[in-house]
Amino acid sequence: MNRARASAFAAAFVIALAVPAAMAPTAPDLPPMLISRQLAEQEHLHAGDTVTLAQDPRGTRARQFRVAGTYEPTPDPMRFTARRIEARMHLPDLMAIAADPADPAASESLSAINLRLKHPEDAVRFGSALNARAPGLVVRPTVRARDGSDPFAVLERFHVAVATVTVLGSTAFLLALMVMRAEERRETIGIIRLIGISQRSILLEVLVEGMLIAVAGALFGIVLAVATQGLVNHFFQWRYDTALVFVRVTRVIALQSIAVSVPLGILAGLAGSWALLRRDILALVGR
Repeated sequence: MNRARASAFAAAFVIALAVPAAMAPTAPDLPPMLISRQLAEQEHLHAGDTVTLAQDPRGTRARQFRVAGTYEPTPDPMRFTARRIEARMHLPDLMAIAADPADPAASESLSAINLRLKHPEDAVRFGSALNARAPGLVVRPTVRARDGSDPFAVLERFHVAVATVTVLGSTAFLLALMVMRAEERRETIGIIRLIGISQRSILLEVLVEGMLIAVAGALFGIVLAVATQGLVNHFFQWRYDTALVFVRVTRVIALQSIAVSVPLGILAGLAGSWALLRRDILALVGR
């Protein structure tokens, strides 16, 4: 069997002994292994240390390994609260610890295998063909499901609902501010209309002013989100000891924010000013 890589979790194999390299020199012929960064920090292990792995605390079929280095586990959103106490070793070394000597077929059987198809779109057809040839075999895709069973799809819909309610509430608040702002400029608008400037010109000015304010507000929000996403990620990565990225402001998100906020800002400005422009000129100047 070639030197295939396998991942073994420390929850299944208890570290029975960890001997620093300074106290017991590592034998050059010990099989190497990799340990997760969290495990190295918890047990104070370094590259070159000798560790003994066993199947249980009693030391069943214990074997010594040499720590070849550490690695950062692949972030998993489904397990970001769990400490990744893991180790990776070569498949023959793993089988020597995990295989049951009383079962002759233990070293020749497996319970799961991961396959990567050259053409991912053939996953359903491949699964059907495999189930037909090997009854009792369960074939499951590891990619995200596109139906309602995907927890991330449910979470995404929840975020969309919260964002929709937030935008609607913010629009109502903005409309109220624009109406109050237009009332403060009532006399100014009345004087401008008295000197002969048409309502169309005033509406055009309000349109341009509202667009500039909406664009400036959208850009400010995007800059604020980009500036604070690092703080949010650092805090939660420190809190849960993971490399998972919790917040990421992408170009698509920024463009969607601008596409939603700018038209709403312009419409709020026009709605606030249009009610004022429909009044009589003498009413605007207080006559």
